[in-house]
Amino acid sequence: MSSAMAGAVDLSGLKARADAANRPAPSGGAAGGPPATGGGEGSWVVDATEQGFQNEVLEPSLQVPVVVELWASRYPREEQLSAELERLASTGGGAWRLARVDIDTQSRVAQAFGVQQVPMLVVLVGGQPVDAVNGAIPEDRVAEWVTSLLDALRDRMPAIAEGERRAAAAGSDEPVEEPEDPRFTAAEDALEQGDYAAAEAAYTGILDSEPANEQAKAALAQVRFLARAEQADPSSIERADAAPDDVDAQLAAADAELAADRVEAAFTRLVGTVARTGGEDRDRARGHLVGLFELFPADDPRVATARRALARALF
Repeated sequence: MSSAMAGAVDLSGLKARADAANRPAPSGGAAGGPPATGGGEGSWVVDATEQGFQNEVLEPSLQVPVVVELWASRYPREEQLSAELERLASTGGGAWRLARVDIDTQSRVAQAFGVQQVPMLVVLVGGQPVDAVNGAIPEDRVAEWVTSLLDALRDRMPAIAEGERRAAAAGSDEPVEEPEDPRFTAAEDALEQGDYAAAEAAYTGILDSEPANEQAKAALAQVRFLARAEQADPSSIERADAAPDDVDAQLAAADAELAADRVEAAFTRLVGTVARTGGEDRDRARGHLVGLFELFPADDPRVATARRALARALF
């Protein structure tokens, strides 16, 4: 494989990109409420919106519990409860997250939770509500409530313990190292040994338990392509050019072109195949092309151009 293509499928930067994508950014203070905690690793508090609910609340709940605080700007706010929840979440190292929702401006969220009175606290785990509290919790009981919540879920959600270690280290002068995830370590070891099947199985296993894990999704796409690219035959390009209706030949040729760092040529070939075919053949070509898109950053201009071309071919 060319050095350029090796860089395109380099796994070393995936974790940082996935962590950045998964970390919810604060959307700014809601009317009548305090502003969300600042950016960076301490952004464990967010003012959630209907539009951002998937990224701000549901996806983080696959890793750690998310407490949704539902309140209404038209009513006096339980400031002591809100302040204590924010303090605990901000200093918790990411062991849990707080998502604040003003139901007066985010009415669809209120409807989804069936809010009848405020404040209301709903605990989400894996995108599903597992506990709810109607009315305010006394300030001196909030920490106890959060602790009991984490105790009940710690064995099911390893990221809770990771956050607690971060929180403990933040109070000392000792730097904290992120613990390695043994599942990813196993996959990376298999990849280094050239055992693509074992690496694919390891990443697939992660996604079976964490379907929204972007790091595993990206790595799986990389591994699958690496396995194909190792078998890529440059002569397949000539054969595909001579048989434009042979979908298998077009897929193999696109892999060979990508392995040779001819990115635009690979994308153009598959877009043309989508435009010429229908039914199952079209679906195969489209799926193969989308899989190649996943090998590159989402903002790669070549991907953006090819996506527009694919949309025209489909519609």
